[in-house]
Amino acid sequence: MGRNLEKKVEVFSKALEGKRVPVLTLDSKWYRLLDELGRKAVREDENRLNELLRAQGKINSQIKDLKKVKKKLMDEIVPMVDEAELRPELEQQIAKNKELIEQCNQKMDDLKDSLLDYPAEIQRVNHELMLETMAYCYESIQENTAGIEEIEKWVTDIRIELKKRLIRKQEMEQKNHEIYSYMQDIFGAEVLDLFDMTYNPQEKHPKSAEK
Repeated sequence: MGRNLEKKVEVFSKALEGKRVPVLTLDSKWYRLLDELGRKAVREDENRLNELLRAQGKINSQIKDLKKVKKKLMDEIVPMVDEAELRPELEQQIAKNKELIEQCNQKMDDLKDSLLDYPAEIQRVNHELMLETMAYCYESIQENTAGIEEIEKWVTDIRIELKKRLIRKQEMEQKNHEIYSYMQDIFGAEVLDLFDMTYNPQEKHPKSAEK
């Protein structure tokens, strides 16, 4: 990374302060922004961010599944409690369900604790990915601008050269017309064959021919 780009990254970092940056790998516009070269430049942080998102999603799914299991166990307890006085053997099942519910609670607490570090880490990696994206976009804009200026200069030069050649073409056509007119006065229409001319100069200057 060049010194100029390093300075720009510092500027980019300050510009991001207080900004709410969306999770880039979940943004379809971000993928459209980067071409193959750009994706290669940010691949490491892109993969890291996706890994964090997958891990976080997996934990959330596990918590969701445990909540379903817990609800099912609690729903089973309610009717058993009502029947326990008449059916003492249900006490054992009630105790087992309570134990399983407690295990679900403990697992959910552990999973929720493990989730605590994910938002900050996701934000950190996403921030780094945004800086890399901005650096790539900056370089792309600089390269594209240089290319645009080069093409504009080429177009300008071509236009100037085209005008010069058109003027030269008109001068040569005019000269041919003058030569033809003079020779036609002497040799007549056969001057076309005499000078191996493939076209009649007067057709290029019909108004001049009428004078």
